[in-house]
Amino acid sequence: MSVAIHVIVLAAGKGTRMKSDLAKVLHPVFFAPMVCHVLESTRHLAPTKTVVITGHQAERVEEALSAFPVSFARQEEQLGTGHAVLVAEEALRGRSGMALILCGDTPLVMPHTLQTMVATHAREQRTLSVMTTVAPDPTNYGRIVANAQGGIERIVEEKDAGAAERAISEVNAGIYCVDLAFLFAALRQVGTDNKQGEVYLTDIVAIARSQGIEVGRFVCSDPLEITGVNSRVELARANTIMQQRRNRALMLDGVTMIHPDSIFVENSVVVGRDTEIHSHCVLSGNTVIGESCRLEPFCKLVDCRVRDNTLVKSFSDLRDQTLG
Repeated sequence: MSVAIHVIVLAAGKGTRMKSDLAKVLHPVFFAPMVCHVLESTRHLAPTKTVVITGHQAERVEEALSAFPVSFARQEEQLGTGHAVLVAEEALRGRSGMALILCGDTPLVMPHTLQTMVATHAREQRTLSVMTTVAPDPTNYGRIVANAQGGIERIVEEKDAGAAERAISEVNAGIYCVDLAFLFAALRQVGTDNKQGEVYLTDIVAIARSQGIEVGRFVCSDPLEITGVNSRVELARANTIMQQRRNRALMLDGVTMIHPDSIFVENSVVVGRDTEIHSHCVLSGNTVIGESCRLEPFCKLVDCRVRDNTLVKSFSDLRDQTLG
């Protein structure tokens, strides 16, 4: 039996570590605001409804996402992740099924990872599943505290963790599958007895265990996927990772790249086999490159069409052109 999937994306935070006047989720990663990549990954699940929680610069975030089929719920006060999810309750009232909760600052999560987690959660008929990963450096992440049977007992945020808990390398990825009815009932029980004075979403794990509910664990094998972008350093790293993923896929499909670290090809661009792209080229928009073309260094093409067997000379800077 299929279960309705409802996506909740948390995009209300300011992102103080970015040291920016722009809302964190609007910072661009690989041609688009980072939150757009999150929504693209969830789109593959064909969710029944997607609710984006906005707060800081809500109007700007909502405008940036106007092309996506989503609803918005405003978190007027930033009172924690649990409170942010509670804001979505009205938009999901009367619905049943599962909620997939994730943050708008994790642009590297892959569609296949989310699909596998959702399928596992449904197959095992879980009430709550938590995505975890083993991080080489667990700093800033909530730690997964296991019980004697190896199951998840609770999640401890780093600011509230003791020395033994900080030594744990399995961390919370911040992505959850949870039964809708349990989710909102549990969140109304969550207090603010922590150093942040906030309503932690992670506390629903301890509430589930107190009710005798086993908490499912879905381990993401690649820690990079769950990287949260909280600084300009992490922003640059995310951009590089997405560039490398895209270029690798193109090269495996028969495209030659000279110095691929300097080449940027937006996901919307089509490139034919046996085409050779030289260094410092940027291809974006609805550009279509035919087969057996050669793009010399420093080409910038936006919404262009390049016919088969065409040479594009160095330093071409073109928009809305048909070449060849």
